[in-house]
Amino acid sequence: MNYNYPIRYDWSTDEIITVASFYEAIEKAYETGISRERLMEAYRAFKKIVPSMAEEKTLFKEFDEASGYACYRIVKAAKEGTDGEMIKGTQR
Repeated sequence: MNYNYPIRYDWSTDEIITVASFYEAIEKAYETGISRERLMEAYRAFKKIVPSMAEEKTLFKEFDEASGYACYRIVKAAKEGTDGEMIKGTQR
C-alpha cells in the first residue's frame, strides 16, 4: 500500500480507526475476498462516522483515486448479496 487513506482531521482516534477498518475491508475484498457480513459490519460502522451521502461519495472518490479500488462497487455487491456470500472485487 503506497497511499494514504482519506480521513478528516476533526475525527477522533476511534473514528479514524473505524474508517480505516472499512477501507481495509474494501482492500481485502479486492485482494482475497471478504465475507458479506464482515464487509457490511465495517460499512455500518463507517456510516456512523460518515452519515452524509455527499461526504461518503467524496471519501469513496478520494479512496478510489488513491488506491484504484472502487468502494461503491463493493458496497453495492454486498448490499445486493446474501449472507454467507464472499464479496470479491475485480480491478478496473
